[in-house]
Amino acid sequence: MASTDETGQSARHTSPAGTTPPTGPPADGAVAGPGARMPRWLPRAMVLALALIAAFQLGSWAFHQLTGLLINVLIAFFLALAIEPAVSWMAGRGMRRGFATFLVFLAVLIAAAGFVTLLGSMLAGQIVKMVEDFPDYLDSVINWVNGHFHTELRRVDIQEGLLRSDWLRNYVQNSATGVLDVSAQVLGGLFQLLTILLFSFYFAADGPRLRRGLCSVLPPARQAEVLRAWEIAVDKTGGYLYSRGLMALISGVAHYILLEILEVPYAPALAVWVGLVSQFIPTIGTYLAGALPMLIAFTVNPWYALWVLIFVVVYQQFENYVLQPKLTSKTVDIHPAVAFGSVIAGTALLGAVGALIAIPAVATLQAFLGAYVKRYDVTDDPRVHGRRYRRAVSGTSTRLRKLWTRRPEQERPEQARTEQERPGTEGTGGAGDTGDTADGGSS
Repeated sequence: MASTDETGQSARHTSPAGTTPPTGPPADGAVAGPGARMPRWLPRAMVLALALIAAFQLGSWAFHQLTGLLINVLIAFFLALAIEPAVSWMAGRGMRRGFATFLVFLAVLIAAAGFVTLLGSMLAGQIVKMVEDFPDYLDSVINWVNGHFHTELRRVDIQEGLLRSDWLRNYVQNSATGVLDVSAQVLGGLFQLLTILLFSFYFAADGPRLRRGLCSVLPPARQAEVLRAWEIAVDKTGGYLYSRGLMALISGVAHYILLEILEVPYAPALAVWVGLVSQFIPTIGTYLAGALPMLIAFTVNPWYALWVLIFVVVYQQFENYVLQPKLTSKTVDIHPAVAFGSVIAGTALLGAVGALIAIPAVATLQAFLGAYVKRYDVTDDPRVHGRRYRRAVSGTSTRLRKLWTRRPEQERPEQARTEQERPGTEGTGGAGDTGDTADGGSS
């Protein structure tokens, strides 16, 4: 029986004629031969990896190409949120939403055009005045140089030297090329402004339709959260811009009064410049706003520039500690340190645009998260109010006073006990007491 089994096993393992018997898998640690087959999953994995890399590169390229458009859409969205309360107010009184949005945009454009016109007229007037007074400035400089260095310079010689110099020729050629670059940048800026206005108009006019379209792809629970976040964003963004606009108005009026008292030219334009720039350009807006009135005041009288500087600094402190907390407590309600950090982060991410939208974005996020964070009553512990050190000192002094007052009280029984233990004291005391008692009884 054993031989038969061995014969059957050998017959089963015997390969047909002209064929190669199959080989088993290689042992652990053994290297496959040159004729080994590739695993079936490896080509698919390689194709999938290459497809993922290609998709990532394509997405990165598209994102970098569309960065400008995405930033414009983001600005348009925040602008639409800012004018949403005014549009909703007019739409609630029977006006069509598109026409209400058009009226709001028309008012904003008229205000912006008026500001640019005032500022442009001021700058143009100053430039014309500087050009007209340039010969007098040049004569004063030449006279000062001739008087101190004993030279014989003349204005005609300097003008001819400048006109014949290669520096002026190269400057004119470079300026001609620069004019083309500036024109291209101006056209690009106008196109971006038109894009922002168009998107913001659609966002504001079709706000309800946009919300319905967004909520239609979400379950009911998520719809309530999205609508709540939208409402918070509208309140915070609109409140931020409206409070800034009110502070800009107050600042402009205050600086206008000062400039009129000092008789500084172009006081209305300078007041509008100070109000808008100081409020809508974060962090450095105050310094930029105060530099231009100081420069114009310096041309009138150097002491006027000093008065303008003092007024700007004093008013800034009044605004930071008195005016701004009262106006923004109910609209934005964000800590100054958080606001400063958000401006820095927004500038690092999106530049000037990030600095403008950082505060309303952080205020919206803070309000939205605050609605889902559970808060508790704070215990009435003095350490919460920062009085730990004072309580510790007062407690130590109180204990020292108590120990000092207890020390004489402890010494009195010891003194009485010592007097009782002295010889003759007890008998004398007893006789005295007896005598007093007898005297009291006889009496």
